[in-house]
Amino acid sequence: MLALVVDDSSTMRHILQRIVGGLGFAAYEAGNGQEALDLLVEIPTVPDVALIDWNMPVMDGLELIRHVRKMPPLRDMCMMMVTTEAEHSQMVRALAAGAHEYVLKPFTPEIIQQKLAYLGLVRPQPAPVPLLHRT
Repeated sequence: MLALVVDDSSTMRHILQRIVGGLGFAAYEAGNGQEALDLLVEIPTVPDVALIDWNMPVMDGLELIRHVRKMPPLRDMCMMMVTTEAEHSQMVRALAAGAHEYVLKPFTPEIIQQKLAYLGLVRPQPAPVPLLHRT
């Protein structure tokens, strides 16, 4: 499995790479949407998923999603917006542009895993088994 992490924060890229790496993904990274587009053209394999920040210099995440959806070889790549943009209207815009999922920062590794499971990219975590207490 292959992931692309796109965020202008190197710390956030590292966090997301660690999370997806723990779920079995190799990961590429880019610091903005233009870097991501350039990388997507260069690499031989289309990533299974891209985790994309909204607010970045040069090209933001929404613009990246719109560009990718217009490129036939990349059109079917799963894209997850991972952002601080919490307004419902922003979520609607991202999904309408072609994002498959939307995750608000801050997030937990479990949330990323749940979203990837929902997209069919990883196995869902089993529900915790309740402990039985004897009296």
